[in-house]
Amino acid sequence: MSAYLDTSVLLPTLIAEPSTEAVYDYLGAVEQELWVSDFAAAEVASALSRLVRTGRLQATDGVARLSDFDIWRAAMTRPVEIHSVDVRLAGAYVRRFDLRAACSGRAAPRDLAAPRRRAGDV
Repeated sequence: MSAYLDTSVLLPTLIAEPSTEAVYDYLGAVEQELWVSDFAAAEVASALSRLVRTGRLQATDGVARLSDFDIWRAAMTRPVEIHSVDVRLAGAYVRRFDLRAACSGRAAPRDLAAPRRRAGDV
């Protein structure tokens, strides 16, 4: 079995968000193989870039967090290829406002300090 990680899971490992602790708890407990697509990685880079452009994150911090992400992704995940049908299906899901995520109720990040790292965290 595998677990596909999208930006809603990946970004809270790089910036402090209300879901950061829940994401770390999940990643610490998951026994499935973790998959991350190039598409999700591009979304992570886009989100960090937006934070830098809007002045909510320093450029040096953005570069460092992307580097950390790239190293973690290469060591801890498996790449997965995304096809256009996958994007269409994802589009259908995100248009359904009745779906609830495991980390629902997320607000826009206020404190973008690096999340607290614990020994053994990914």
